Amino acid sequence: LIAERNRLVNKTYKSTVRTLIKKTIVNCDNYSKTPNDENKSSVISSLNQTYSLIDKAVKKNVLHKNNGANKKSRLNNIVKASLDSKS
Repeated sequence: LIAERNRLVNKTYKSTVRTLIKKTIVNCDNYSKTPNDENKSSVISSLNQTYSLIDKAVKKNVLHKNNGANKKSRLNNIVKASLDSKS
């Protein structure tokens, strides 16, 4: 019972992390197509939201700390590339 409950909580965390990563990448694409302040702020806010959730997942042992760091690093490289290309 407890293991099943924990499995569902962990599944929710992982799913939400994946969703937020995709959302951030979509925001990066939008910014690349039409670079303006509104799109830039949406990229940054979604990045912060994703980082926050990844950190929480690592803290609760849903993700291993290296796995969380890798996700953040990859996402940061994507965001940095899209912001640098249009600045």
